[in-house]
Amino acid sequence: MNGKKTEPTNEKKTLKSMFLRSHLAFIGFNMVKMQANGFTLTMAPAIEEIYKDDPEGKKAAYLRSQSFINTHAVPFSLIAGLTYVLEKQNKENPDFDPEVINSVKASLMGPTAGVFDSLFFNGVRVIAGGIAIGLGSTGNILGALLFILLYGVTQSIAKYYLLNAGYKYGTSFIDQVFGSGLIDALTKAASILGLMMVGALTASMVSVPLNWTITISGASLAIQDVFNNIFPGLLSIIYIFVLMGLIKKGIRPTTLIFAILGISLLGAWIGIF
Repeated sequence: MNGKKTEPTNEKKTLKSMFLRSHLAFIGFNMVKMQANGFTLTMAPAIEEIYKDDPEGKKAAYLRSQSFINTHAVPFSLIAGLTYVLEKQNKENPDFDPEVINSVKASLMGPTAGVFDSLFFNGVRVIAGGIAIGLGSTGNILGALLFILLYGVTQSIAKYYLLNAGYKYGTSFIDQVFGSGLIDALTKAASILGLMMVGALTASMVSVPLNWTITISGASLAIQDVFNNIFPGLLSIIYIFVLMGLIKKGIRPTTLIFAILGISLLGAWIGIF
């Protein structure tokens, strides 16, 4: 379990099938067992291979795969690869305790979810979205394609390597990667870059076109110019922080979108925007 090994042809075929199935991690998702149905579907080729001559063992393995699991879609593959190794040990070693399999799943799904949510959802997604929005705002179809490539395809590649690494190296892979501090460094770097992208997007993409002019003693004063003289882009920053505050108070983004649309139409009608 802890040493690197080379897979025979049938195991390569099984891993390939598991990789393809792992993209359906959220199939049959429910609030009771979360990703258990997707995990069972992913593990099916391995269970069929390992317990092909053991109906009772196969039944028990399928029941184990139906235990609660919920993590990010990328380390989902890593846990599946590790489970493949553990199921093989359970079959080959009479002294192996099958409860270890679910214990490993339960101990890994929380930490891996936190790490990969930060890395992909809060990091890569924001960076890819920033690039895509910039291109998409000009009508360039490359914006959508680049988002799929940078956010979707990179996850698929990571799933492939993590599935195989989990199978090849077993639990020692977890000790090596997390113990070295590499994941923490990557997560922190991605988070910082993501925050920079959010700031850049706010400055370049968010605008409050205030068209409000006050006339005092025959002189016209544009309110937009007043704010810009104080701090360029100040209205955009205030706008973003107001929305963030409302979201933190529990107001749904959909409600805010309709509210912004209504305020914009009203403001345009009375001449403020």
